Amino acid sequence: MENKILEIDATTTDTLGKSSLHPIYVSLGNIPTWRRNKEDAKQLLGYLPILSAKNEKEKKSSEFKELARETFHNSIKFLLDPLFQGDGVDFNIDDKDIWFFLRISTIICDWPEACTFSLTYKSPNSNYPCHFCLVQREDLIDIRKEVILRNHVNMKEYFDSNTSNLAGLEQVNNYFWSISNLNIYTATVPDRMHHLDLGLFKYQIEFTMELLKKKKSLNKVNERIADIPRHSQLKIMVFVVDDLQIEDLSEVYVKWNEMYLLSRSEKFKESDLENFQKAINDWGDLFIKLFQNISNSHLKFPKFHSWIYHIVDTIREYGAINGYTTETYESLHKTYVKIPYRLSNKKEVEKQIMENIRRRAIVSRNRVGKTKTPMAFVYTAKLHQEIFSGVIFRNFNVILNFRNFSRNITEIFENFRKLLKR
Repeated sequence: MENKILEIDATTTDTLGKSSLHPIYVSLGNIPTWRRNKEDAKQLLGYLPILSAKNEKEKKSSEFKELARETFHNSIKFLLDPLFQGDGVDFNIDDKDIWFFLRISTIICDWPEACTFSLTYKSPNSNYPCHFCLVQREDLIDIRKEVILRNHVNMKEYFDSNTSNLAGLEQVNNYFWSISNLNIYTATVPDRMHHLDLGLFKYQIEFTMELLKKKKSLNKVNERIADIPRHSQLKIMVFVVDDLQIEDLSEVYVKWNEMYLLSRSEKFKESDLENFQKAINDWGDLFIKLFQNISNSHLKFPKFHSWIYHIVDTIREYGAINGYTTETYESLHKTYVKIPYRLSNKKEVEKQIMENIRRRAIVSRNRVGKTKTPMAFVYTAKLHQEIFSGVIFRNFNVILNFRNFSRNITEIFENFRKLLKR
């Protein structure tokens, strides 16, 4: 059995941020974490569609949003169905054909993409904002409340009875319900970079600044920060906020550091997970005590809840967090999006990008065996070689008029595939 890990993250193609692509990457789950986190161990699978609306009113319409969800899941079906067809796959490694069955094990993405995969409401203000469970919004900061986990069975019951809104679920058929060995609601794992570095730690800094403003201590903190040499990876706040006569402020950063160091462990025994959960709860208690009244939402945001409630169970099921990190995304975006985009003439961009990648794949295959350094692009053409040219279907000008739009997405994809093959 071969585990596949999907990684997805939209990225801009130009410096102005006016154009973007939505690449989806794939990597193998049956290789060591340190190897899997290298850039060349991940491969572009294709680009997911980003629909264009005629105007802002259409973009905000329920019809457009429903179409975007349906298009996303039909695109995923288009990409992944070939993986599960037949009696397994022959994979050539070191000039040897290895036969195996494929399965999707985890999907690494930020919160909005996780909601897109699970088809749960994206708004943190919805009644059931967590894609892992059915916690109500008012209970998001109750860090020891029992919750009902989402799964294919209970979510499909809401869908079949046309009561999806009672579970914060979109009334759209989820492609992943057809995959029996994957629970999409747990497989969309929390990524440390988005959850901690760009999420909870960012919130903690912002709330600290607001608290210091109220205590009129902000100038003192700014002076301390100015005296410390810059280092992008250095978490120095525990020293900056020390001895400011604000109870527990420095302690919350001490607890954060303890929790963060544990989160970076390569392996966890059950006793380690218990210690990790305790560290999370200790930090969470202080975080709530200090910042609940500082936060406009009173800390009712899903990332806080999912970290408190679901990260330890996620580690139990899928392994250490280091195994599902998006920290190599930026280099992948440069390789597969930004550089090929700059090499294009900005017309029929996706077609040019894929042609550029195809040529580089051929060059890379010819270089295999002549270098000790593993090269990217090696199995691009091998993987989905029959459909690879048809996975770019962004900016559907022909479907902007919803009244004339056919719901047969498959037919549209096939037409685009034939068009791109000309």
